[in-house]
Amino acid sequence: MTTDNVREHTEQLLEAARSAASGRGAHLLYGGPETTLSQTVIALRSGASLAEHQNPGEATLLVLHGTVRLHAGDEAWEGSEGDLLVVPAQRHGLDALTDACVLLTAAKLRSAT
Repeated sequence: MTTDNVREHTEQLLEAARSAASGRGAHLLYGGPETTLSQTVIALRSGASLAEHQNPGEATLLVLHGTVRLHAGDEAWEGSEGDLLVVPAQRHGLDALTDACVLLTAAKLRSAT
């Protein structure tokens, strides 16, 4: 078993996002192409966004720092530190209303064999 310190990643990624041209930084904590579950820490500088994209399964966002807005179609949900947002099963995007960091937990849908 391995352990990882999410708080350390949060601080490092926020610093990286503040100076990155994209305004973003990310670190995969767990998972990959061969796993169903993945967990990724994502940092966004205030005003930065993740463009709309498809949800490949089930996902949640735990806000670790700052305030974000998750949007899908005509609906939007705001979350701040400690809030858990359920990612809708449709195209969606994420905006940082302040410097922010989230923990994305995603479970990819697998086709039956």
